[in-house]
Amino acid sequence: MRPPGELELMLGTLDILVLRTLTWGPRHGYAIAAILRDSAAGSFRVLDGALYTSLHRMEARGLLDSEWGVSPRGKRAKFYRITAAGRSHLKNETERWNAYVAAVARAMTAVLKPA
Repeated sequence: MRPPGELELMLGTLDILVLRTLTWGPRHGYAIAAILRDSAAGSFRVLDGALYTSLHRMEARGLLDSEWGVSPRGKRAKFYRITAAGRSHLKNETERWNAYVAAVARAMTAVLKPA
C-alpha cells in the first residue's frame, strides 16, 4: 500500500529519470533510487525490482555501461554510467515527454466552446 500523497510512476518514465540521474555521473542502484526519491521530494518511490530491470534493459540496449566498484559504505556495487547513445536517447525522450506534458496540460485546461 502506498503512503498518502505518494504517486505511482507512469509507464515509461523510469528509464528517462534514470538516464537523467546518470548525467550527473556514475552511480550504483541504491544511489540512483535515493536521488530519484529525494529530487521528487518523496512523491514517489522506485521499487528495487523495477529499477534493476530498467538498468539491465538499458545496459543491454547500449544506453548504459557498468563496472563493479566499491560504494561509499565500503560494499561492492555495480556502478552505471550513461553512454553517448544514452545521452542521445535521453535528449529525444525528453523532447517527447515535454510535448506530451504540454498536450495533456492543453487538454486539461481546454474549455468547451458552444456549437
